[in-house]
Amino acid sequence: MRRVLLAATAITLLALTQAASAQEAPVLRIGLREDPDALDPTLARSYVGRIVFASLCDKLFDINEKLEIVPQLALGYEWLDPKTVRIDLRHNVKFHDGTDMDAAAVKYSLERHLTMQGSARRGEISTLDHVDVVDPYTVKVSLKAPTAPFIAVLTDRAGMIVSPKAAEAAGKDFALHPVCAGPFKFAERVAQDHITLDKFDDYWDAKDIHVSKVIFRSIVDSTTTVANLRAGSIDLAENIVPSDVNTVKNDPKTKIITSPALGYQSININVAHGDLGKGPMSNVKVRKAFEAAIDREAINNVVFNGMFTPNAQAISPSSPFYNKDIKTPGRDVALAKKLLAEAGVKTPVTFSMNVPNSPVSIQTAEVIQSMVAEAGFDMKIKSMEFATSLDAGDRGDFETYMIAWSGRADPDGNLWNFDHTGGPLNYPAYSNPEMDHLLDEARAVTDTQGRIGIYKKVAELAERDLPIMLLYTPMNIVGTSAKLSGFVPVPDGLIRPQGITIAK
Repeated sequence: MRRVLLAATAITLLALTQAASAQEAPVLRIGLREDPDALDPTLARSYVGRIVFASLCDKLFDINEKLEIVPQLALGYEWLDPKTVRIDLRHNVKFHDGTDMDAAAVKYSLERHLTMQGSARRGEISTLDHVDVVDPYTVKVSLKAPTAPFIAVLTDRAGMIVSPKAAEAAGKDFALHPVCAGPFKFAERVAQDHITLDKFDDYWDAKDIHVSKVIFRSIVDSTTTVANLRAGSIDLAENIVPSDVNTVKNDPKTKIITSPALGYQSININVAHGDLGKGPMSNVKVRKAFEAAIDREAINNVVFNGMFTPNAQAISPSSPFYNKDIKTPGRDVALAKKLLAEAGVKTPVTFSMNVPNSPVSIQTAEVIQSMVAEAGFDMKIKSMEFATSLDAGDRGDFETYMIAWSGRADPDGNLWNFDHTGGPLNYPAYSNPEMDHLLDEARAVTDTQGRIGIYKKVAELAERDLPIMLLYTPMNIVGTSAKLSGFVPVPDGLIRPQGITIAK
C-alpha cells in the first residue's frame, strides 16, 4: 500500500513539475555581431554593449520609434532656466541588489559619469556643473552653460543609473557584475561567447516583460549568424548583412525587420596622435586624395546590395539636421593623383588600416584597398578583434581606423566627442579652434533652425579638414524567428525587451 502511495505521489509531483515547466516564460536568445566591451555604462563604448544595456540598465529617459524623448526612470523634466533642469523620478524603483533607485543614486551616477577615471561619458555631459538632491524623487541639475542636447544625452548610457552601494563595493571591477535597475539582472559572462541575464522580478515595469532570461551570444561570422537563426539556436539576430536578407526573408521560420539607422561607417585618419600621426596621412592633401580615390556608391552596391546610403555627413538623411546642400563626393582618380603630386609624397603611399575582424568590415576594407591602389596608395589591412581595435584607437596605434558609430538622435552625440579637441572619441587627435567653437555654440543654441545652420558649417569644415571620412549611413536589419513578436524597431537599432514574446 505504501509503495502505491509513493508511486502516486511521484506521478503527481511529475505532473506538477511538467505543468510549471509548461507555464515558465521562454528564454530570449539574441545574436550579437561581436563581443561587447566593459559592462559598465560609465566606461562602455561598443554598440553591441548598448544592446545588452537595453535589458540590463534603465535610463532616465529613452527614445521611441519616432525619435521622441520618453520617460523611463524619470517621470519628466522642466527647464527652470537655460542652465538648470529639474528631473522628477519614478517612485518605488529598485536596483537589482534591492536598494532604492532614488535622487541620491541619480546624483551619484551622474557624478560618476563625469569624474570617473576613463569615463567615456565625460564628453557627453561635460557642461554638467553639479547635481542637487531636492527630495528623494527630485534632482536639480545645474549646467555650466546652456546645453540644448542635455536631456537627449540622458537617453543613452549617460542617463543609466547604477547602484551606488554595488559600485562603491566593486570599484574598478563593477563591470564584472553590474547592478542597475533594468528588467534583467546580470547572471554570468563568458568572454567571446555569451552573456546571460535573468529576469528581475521587482522591475518597475514587469508587466511588459514576457521572457524569463536573455542570453546574448557573440557570433562574429554573418553566415553563422543566419545559420543559427534558421536552426532556431537564436531567436533574434541584431544584425543581418544585406547579402543574407533574402535568405532570411525566404525562410518561413524567420523574418526580416528593417528601420532607418542613425549611425555611420567612418574611417578615422590619424592626424596628430603619437608617432603614427606624423605619417603621410597627416597631410590634408593626402587625405583628400585618399577620399577622391574612393567610390562610396560602388561600396554600397558591391558590399551592401544597394541597401545603404552613401553619405559624407555624420548625420543621417532621416534627421531634420541633415543638410541636403552638402553633396557626397564622388570618385575622381585623376584628382587623387593630382593631389598626391601637389603633396610631394612618394608613391605608392604606403599606410595601414585597422579593421574590426567582421567579414563585412574586411570585405569593405578590401574594396577600398583595391580602389585606392589605382590612385597611388598601398593600403595594408590590419584585422583585429573589436575591443582590441578600440584600445589601439585610444593609444593612437593606427594610421587609419575603420569603425562604425551607432548614432544618436541629437547631432551633438554624433559630432562633439569625435571632432572637438580632447573629445573622448577623437582618435585622430584632431584639433581646430574653429571646429571647437562651432560645436560648443551648437550646444548652447536651443532654436532648431539655428542649430541646423551651425551644423552645416560643422559639416563643411569636417569635409575640408577630413580627420574622419564618412562612408555611408546603414540600415538597421534585424532577423527574428517567426515565433517572435512584439519587437518594436527604433532607429538607434537597440533591442528593447519590453513587449517581446516568443510563441511555443
